[in-house]
Amino acid sequence: MAFKYRLEILTILAILGFCALFLYTSSIMNEAEFAGADTQGSALVAEITGKSEEEFQPLIWQWSPPSGEIEAGIFALQAAIGGIMVGWVFGYWKGQKKTA
Repeated sequence: MAFKYRLEILTILAILGFCALFLYTSSIMNEAEFAGADTQGSALVAEITGKSEEEFQPLIWQWSPPSGEIEAGIFALQAAIGGIMVGWVFGYWKGQKKTA
């Protein structure tokens, strides 16, 4: 039985592992505010080179949405597309099992 559902079991274990890691790291960092990798990387490069972050120009122009609602809508669209893709893969796998 476990061999039949090994991919699903591994996926659930990976998700639980990531959740546990997130909860652990957020519990030991009391006053940490979330900063993305771009922010942390820019600050570190500025610290190493001695130049301020404003002096650096990105290689690719960054579009910023005109409002927070548009940004949230784009993020929701991205999440929906990802969910559809994951659902399609799991549906495809389930269909393959039924035909075999």
